[in-house]
Amino acid sequence: MSEIILLTQEGYNEKDAELDNLIKVERPAAIEAVRVAREFGDLSENAEYDAAKDRQGRVESRIQELEYLLAHAKIISDGEGATDVIGVGSTVTLLDLDFDEESEFLIVSTVEADFFAGKISNQSLLGKALLGKKAGDVVEVTAPAGKMSFRIIKTGR
Repeated sequence: MSEIILLTQEGYNEKDAELDNLIKVERPAAIEAVRVAREFGDLSENAEYDAAKDRQGRVESRIQELEYLLAHAKIISDGEGATDVIGVGSTVTLLDLDFDEESEFLIVSTVEADFFAGKISNQSLLGKALLGKKAGDVVEVTAPAGKMSFRIIKTGR
């Protein structure tokens, strides 16, 4: 059985656009850079050629990674599942009980996680603690920095 990778529609679209750019723009540019560097002469001492080949390898590797990811993606739709129970695709408003501060997060898979954009992984300490919970619940997370407590104010999809 193949791996299923959970993505939001937004995350799927971002990865698809990145793949499109890599195939249509970055791959041809990397191939051209290798061709130009090859013309500089002796390949055994040609730093430009080595750099161009490294870039080409990174581009091809990322293309393969994205093709796999998109082929195994399952899009979590806004209306999927119970909206009162937290899961991947849920938006969660939390009250930090230690600092009396509210934060809003979108629970996503590790592929889409970006803390600074308000997207936390379902595999993170906080993400794991939130899964299956509802508004009004209090969750405690033990992190390297110590124990943190949060009250779930609101959930949605």
